[in-house]
Amino acid sequence: MLDLLKGPAIAAQEFFTLTGRALRNIFRSPHYTADIIIQMDTIGVGSLLVIVLVGFFAGVVMALQMAHALRSYGQVSKTGTLVAITLARELGPVLSALMMAGRNATGMASELGSMKVTEQIDAMRALGTDPIQKLVTPRVVATGTMLPVLTVIADFVGLFGGWLVAILFLGLTSLQYWDTAWRALDWKDDVLQGLLKPLVFGVTLSLIGCFYGLRTTGGTQGVGRATTLAMVASAVFILVLDVMITKVFVGQGG
Repeated sequence: MLDLLKGPAIAAQEFFTLTGRALRNIFRSPHYTADIIIQMDTIGVGSLLVIVLVGFFAGVVMALQMAHALRSYGQVSKTGTLVAITLARELGPVLSALMMAGRNATGMASELGSMKVTEQIDAMRALGTDPIQKLVTPRVVATGTMLPVLTVIADFVGLFGGWLVAILFLGLTSLQYWDTAWRALDWKDDVLQGLLKPLVFGVTLSLIGCFYGLRTTGGTQGVGRATTLAMVASAVFILVLDVMITKVFVGQGG
């Protein structure tokens, strides 16, 4: 039994050690600003198209589903309210984070894993460069910065998709939809929650991707295994953290 727990315990210890060092390096020199900018471009701009597509179709589906449910109560005019709340609180942050996990956490694991098996990271240490400060911290900062921005874009595009459904299929006017959607959002609960979640998700998924990349062993097969584990672990942690953060906000609201 102890042997079964030994591996996960060591992995958890290494992950939290990596997390502490990566976050501490944010406030230490050198900051590798050029690397951060490159990562922000790769992570943010590179993910823009998929985020826009996911946000748009999420808004369309939410509008169709909510209108179908509200029609039995004669409250189709409230479609904008439910679409705005659902996107801002849940679908926007979670779907954006899952897309980022599939695109970027796996990419980090693959990139760092390839560097690990080809001994580039060992060479970096031999030259006196801290690989965590050079490779991990810029990715954490870039992902934690760009995911909230991408989530805001996904939310807006999703609202736009819901608006198209409202005027084309539900018989609502633009004023009815946007007025109810705007009035539904509360700065403390909805906007704060919608920005805090992607910040936490972004930092977490980048750390997970880098963690599995740095632990890669076994050549090219190990790189593939690390990429898969990074995706699975990121998705699980995103959903677990979503429940925890939601419970905090719901508890405060109650």
